[in-house]
Amino acid sequence: MFFKGSRYANVGDLTMKGPGGREIKYKKTRLIPPAGAQAGHLVHQGERLDHIAQRYYRDPERFWRIADANQVLWPDELVEQAGRIILIPPSEG
Repeated sequence: MFFKGSRYANVGDLTMKGPGGREIKYKKTRLIPPAGAQAGHLVHQGERLDHIAQRYYRDPERFWRIADANQVLWPDELVEQAGRIILIPPSEG
């Protein structure tokens, strides 16, 4: 259901009964473990989080690692304000 490397790939499934007894599968809550930072990044005007992930991880789709380390639900919050320092965790956790 999720691509390899997705933050949800290793999250377990649960099942509930829906109307008429139909089984509905869904993902458990994804708990975010603390991620130690390997670096800090000074945000510049107009930067995007996927570009930052590409710079540090060589993979723009790993932007979510940075969002998790900085404990934000909306990744764009991290780059809204130039001059902010955001935590950059290791690429694998």
